Amino acid sequence: MFGWVYKHERFMEESERCVEATARSGRPEQQLLASRILEQPIAYQRWLSDHDRLIRCVSVQSKLEHQMQALRRSTFSLIHRKALFGYLRDQHVVGVRRQRLFALFYGPRDYVGSVVAEHGSYLRSNSSYLCTRFLADELMHDGAMQGPLQLYEEWYAEYFKVFCDSALADTQEEKDAATSLSALQPLLKHRLNETRSAILGLPRQAGDAWRDWELRQPTGDTVKLRVGFGAR
Repeated sequence: MFGWVYKHERFMEESERCVEATARSGRPEQQLLASRILEQPIAYQRWLSDHDRLIRCVSVQSKLEHQMQALRRSTFSLIHRKALFGYLRDQHVVGVRRQRLFALFYGPRDYVGSVVAEHGSYLRSNSSYLCTRFLADELMHDGAMQGPLQLYEEWYAEYFKVFCDSALADTQEEKDAATSLSALQPLLKHRLNETRSAILGLPRQAGDAWRDWELRQPTGDTVKLRVGFGAR
């Protein structure tokens, strides 16, 4: 089963098919994002170019299990790239706070240009994320790209929120809360690193191996209690 690999052309064909199918009949939010890529020829060509580079890191692998691990790594990077706009959407960041957040990531450059650049990156990253999940599910039947990856994405969003909330703290109440949040960051980062390593080490059928690992992990409440205890 592991003596052969998928060709680059197959990965790209399936990826294009995935974006087209999502634009036709995906969940409303994903359907809208995929449609925006397809409806703009320049944006679509830019996505194809970016996705080609991303997938080539997978297709050059000489064994199927190495392709699976490379696809997992690529998907981690896409989760990270999507995080900023996900935070803006979920936390409804607007006005001066939004400008401060973009300055944090882009520096003192044109604000409007930064927003346009980040939104384009988000659209492309989101489309590629849909594709890597599709390739893992439909071609490789990789169990690690289901429940385990979803957990990693949730925990990364939590870590990213703590980072941004701390950076944007303005009022005294927010600054007091940021002190506790800053204490939480190292533990959240450690949890992410452990989760990423565990996912990369999972077999294709992740079931029992993942459940055994997950049972050994502290819950979100346990992590917070550990931080609170250490801060006394």
